[in-house]
Amino acid sequence: MVVIIFGVSGAGKTTIGQLLAQELGWRFYEADDFHPRVNIKKMREGVPLTDEERWPWLESLHELVNRCIAAGEDAVLACSALKKAYRRYLRVNADVKLVFLRGNYELIANQLRHRRGHFMNPALLQSQFADLEEPKATEGAIVIELGRVPRKLVQEIKKKLRLRR
Repeated sequence: MVVIIFGVSGAGKTTIGQLLAQELGWRFYEADDFHPRVNIKKMREGVPLTDEERWPWLESLHELVNRCIAAGEDAVLACSALKKAYRRYLRVNADVKLVFLRGNYELIANQLRHRRGHFMNPALLQSQFADLEEPKATEGAIVIELGRVPRKLVQEIKKKLRLRR
């Protein structure tokens, strides 16, 4: 199984994804590690990426998800996956589960103010919310409301995915 933790920058995808993977004994992947340098440079400068600039990155992630599924490797992927088309592309089969970290602008902006060592310019949060297409019920994504400590969020994710460990 591959669990994709998605949401806007600063929602806590990496923190929650790493904790979930650690508790389950699964592999963790950070989608930001798959961005080309030019994309990272743009985001660091506060320039939003276009769909055209995101697709090569999404293709790399699609290949990663396919490799994990083919190898029977359980994994957690932290990825913004802001648009429905991106999520549909990454969800290669029913073994890919989507978990959306939902929070309002003020909550996430506050979390971003406390984040250190990340290339994403906090000024991009507005464009992230503008691009975000929240999942509809038909997508089958698990929705997790932010505002609690990461451990509580991870426990809720495990319960909703019926994962034990």
